[in-house]
Amino acid sequence: MRATPKDWPRLSASIYCDDPRAEIDWLVRAFGFETRLIVDGPDGSLAHSELTFGDAVIMVGSAGKDGTVSPRKAGGTTGGLFLYIDDADAHLARARAAGATITREIATNDHGEGYWVDRSYGCTDPEGHLWYFAHRVK
Repeated sequence: MRATPKDWPRLSASIYCDDPRAEIDWLVRAFGFETRLIVDGPDGSLAHSELTFGDAVIMVGSAGKDGTVSPRKAGGTTGGLFLYIDDADAHLARARAAGATITREIATNDHGEGYWVDRSYGCTDPEGHLWYFAHRVK
């Protein structure tokens, strides 16, 4: 097996948007992502992007390529993204202030003896992507 490229996790995700530049701005403001790379296409479109949150990498692209559609156009989503953060309560306040639609209010979830306890919440972004954020309690 070849080594994972430098500065890349073994698994990364891509999301597709009707307005990827607005989505990138929103993800930075609402969720705390950092923009690592923006590649403009020859026609001024967004050719490629990379956002980071700690060691996580997500790519935001234009819907329509390779048959992709935004969740908003598809009428819903079939998957979600899960990200561990430092403080779920503070993160929720930031996301809510930026206009995230909260789909699961914050709660402490005890998964039973021998497992773990997380504090988490769920939301959707303006394009309809489903996100879950959590911090480990124990």
